[in-house]
Amino acid sequence: MSRRALAGTGALALAIAALVPAVALGGASTASTHSVVLKSTRFHPGTMTINRGDSVQWLWRDGTDHNVTFHSFHSKTKETGSYTIRFTHSGAFSYRCTIHESEGMRGKIIVH
Repeated sequence: MSRRALAGTGALALAIAALVPAVALGGASTASTHSVVLKSTRFHPGTMTINRGDSVQWLWRDGTDHNVTFHSFHSKTKETGSYTIRFTHSGAFSYRCTIHESEGMRGKIIVH
């Protein structure tokens, strides 16, 4: 067999080998973005379960000042717009709107 034929066979073997782990594992999972709506002094949904690597986007929908505040990070207080966080660690992450917390505006993201 010529060197050119061996090189072509080797390249084909490498390409097939690269596909085997993805097929054996059912393919790589892709990260998703999930939405939480801020409306009527509530987060909708109040609790959300996601996978590690997924993002959550909070969407302001009632024209009232709100914020999204976690232990170590927070959004700006605003009436409209969105705020997105990508969750790279597993765990349960509680958050709140500091303006409306006394009215029950709290939420939780559970990351598997």
